[in-house]
Parts: sequence; structure tokens; C-alpha cells
Amino acid sequence: MEISPSVRAVMVPADNPMHTDFTSIYLVGPEKNQSLTIDSGEAIERYQWFLRGYLAAVEQEEVGIAAITHHHSDHSGNLKWAKEYLGADVAIPAGGRRLLTGRIPKKVESLKEGQTIDLGGKVKVQVMETPGHSVDSLCYYLEEEGVLFTGDTLLGSSTTTVSDLSSYRRSLQRLVDLPNLKVICPGHGKIVHNPRERLQEYITHRNRREQQIIDALQGGKQLSSWEIMLEMYPDIDTRLRRAADGNVRTHLEQLATEGQVTVYPGKPKRSKSKAKLEQERQHVHEDELIIKKARRLESRRRRAVIRAQENPPSAQWSDPPLYELK
Repeated sequence: MEISPSVRAVMVPADNPMHTDFTSIYLVGPEKNQSLTIDSGEAIERYQWFLRGYLAAVEQEEVGIAAITHHHSDHSGNLKWAKEYLGADVAIPAGGRRLLTGRIPKKVESLKEGQTIDLGGKVKVQVMETPGHSVDSLCYYLEEEGVLFTGDTLLGSSTTTVSDLSSYRRSLQRLVDLPNLKVICPGHGKIVHNPRERLQEYITHRNRREQQIIDALQGGKQLSSWEIMLEMYPDIDTRLRRAADGNVRTHLEQLATEGQVTVYPGKPKRSKSKAKLEQERQHVHEDELIIKKARRLESRRRRAVIRAQENPPSAQWSDPPLYELK
């Protein structure tokens, strides 16, 4: 899907309640040239097939740099694959290496605030640090064409989760003030063609949620974040409750910092013993080994089916039937 003269989107249908409509991988650069990809999807085959198939069948070009907007696995899962199978250089947020353990090749480039990725043909992508959704969130801006890539800082069909509300509000305001902004390419959901209006909606939404929390605590009530969440989101998909609770807690943290709410420390459950924690860790490790083995077996069987199509059915015949004209 073409977004602008230098931007194309690979939009992969999503089946996760957190990721409505699509998860998108963006291809940026002059046509028929080495390009930059922004985000790489989850480490599952359908993302790899969509990307590889799109490049081969539609774009007929190579990926020079595979970059990400933040460390979450649905955006960074295929970085090693992009290096191995596409020959791409990998670029990650500065300081993001520890957040990406096991998902990146040894050699990566770090992207910092104010850096410009020059793709040739007057295509220059600005790197912007926009923390809030995650500590390492980046946005990329192609100012010449007015295209902003937001990852999960702004989504196309819903609101997003926030880890640091104060930082997030500053990031949103910074994006609102960008010059020549025409379209937003989010990590999930539809392309946004009214970018400033949508960003302002996000700002207004966060302000409205803050007021709802203040209203819920009126009258001297002492409530947990979960109780506040249930009052604020009575009809929410139950699979999204933990995410909504996280957003409520980020608001409460800021309100506490500003002196608007009092926090009464809770009583944590007793920590699990070292033996119990080691047992759980071992179970997770064993599950991962089984999953990897299953993937290898699936890949081996698929290759065997392909080989069977390429070679005669020697397992069926010691001497195959022969044919001769009468």
C-alpha cells in the first residue's frame, strides 16, 4: 500500500485484542533502491512471509536498514531474521540493547534524538525520542512528505498503553507541533489522515481519564487502581483489563507526584522461595525448547513436501511404469 512517494506499508491482519485491525511494517526510501523498514512484526512466519513476499512480488528491492520504534516483541521480533534472510543492517533505540536481549544480532546501530537517516534521493528520515508508551519509544519523521511513524505512541484505531504519563504528554505535544504534518503511520490500526486532530484527541482523552479518576476518588474514598479501572471501564473487553489498569496506575503515579492523591502502601504477598522460582523458570525453559523443536519439525516437514515435488516417487516404485506408443 502506497502512503506517499517514498513510503509503502505492509499491513498484516491482527488477531490480538491489543492490536486492532492491522500490525504494520513500513518501507521507506526511493523506489527500486535499498530501503529502511520501520518495525518488523512478531517472530512468527506470517509477518516474515508478508514482508518477504511483498518485497519480492511488489517492490522488487532490498532492505538496507531494519529499524524499530521500540523494544516490544510485536515490533522487534524479526530483527535477527531481517539480518539473516534480508541482509539488512539493524538499528535500535539508543540504550535499547538490554531491552532486546536475544532478539538482535551482535552488531547493531543505535539511533538517537536528532539523528537523520539519509536514504538518498532527498529521502531523509528524522529520529525523534518520544518516551511515554515505553521508555525507549522513537518516532520517525519524513518532513519533506509530511509522514510521521509513531509505533505505539499513537495507534490508528484505538488509544494506547502508557508507562510514563508525564513523558507521554510531552511527547504528544511535541508531535502536535511538527511542521508540515500530513499523515500518521501507526504501529497498529488504520493510517491516520487527520494527524493533528487525532493527536489532540489523544491529549484530550488522557485529560478526561485523569478527571474520571479524580471523580472516582471523591468523597474520601480509598480505592485500588483495579477498582477505579472497573468503574471507569465497565464495558471493556475483559482481555484488556490489565492494560487499562496499567494506564490508571500511570495516572495515579502522576497525581501522587503532583500531591493530588495520597498513596497508602499495599501489603505484597510473600515472595516465592528460590527453589519455587527456579522450578518455574525451568518449566518456562522446557516449554520454550518444545516450541522451538516443534517449529524445526514443522519447517523440516515443509521442506520434505517441497523436495517430494521435485523428485520422482522412488519410495513408491522400485521400477516405475513405462509407457510406449502402440
